[in-house]
Amino acid sequence: MKRFHINWNKVILYIQNHFFIEKKIDIIGIIYLIGIQELGKGKNRFSNKEDKINILHIAICRILEPFGYYSFLGRDKEGWPHYILKSKIPFSNQEEQLFLIQKAIIRYMNEENIIE
Repeated sequence: MKRFHINWNKVILYIQNHFFIEKKIDIIGIIYLIGIQELGKGKNRFSNKEDKINILHIAICRILEPFGYYSFLGRDKEGWPHYILKSKIPFSNQEEQLFLIQKAIIRYMNEENIIE
């Protein structure tokens, strides 16, 4: 558990330092940044709510893919990645859900060589 907290702090520090965020960033903000990274269109502005929700969905699918919950199908003609749900995500409470998402973010950041 100590290792988890050390790695989670690395994620937070990386994001604060590289995106010049002074206040504490929430988990949704981190997921959104991962979605933008995965979409590969970071310079574009997404102003409509549907795009923002889709970006969050892309990130959730991508970070949970290594855990066997989603499978990557490919990209559509506009470059948006698509996933299919392989198995239902078993959550008994919100705390467990948050812990799984945090572990998935740490794994993603390690896989992408963003943090060590």
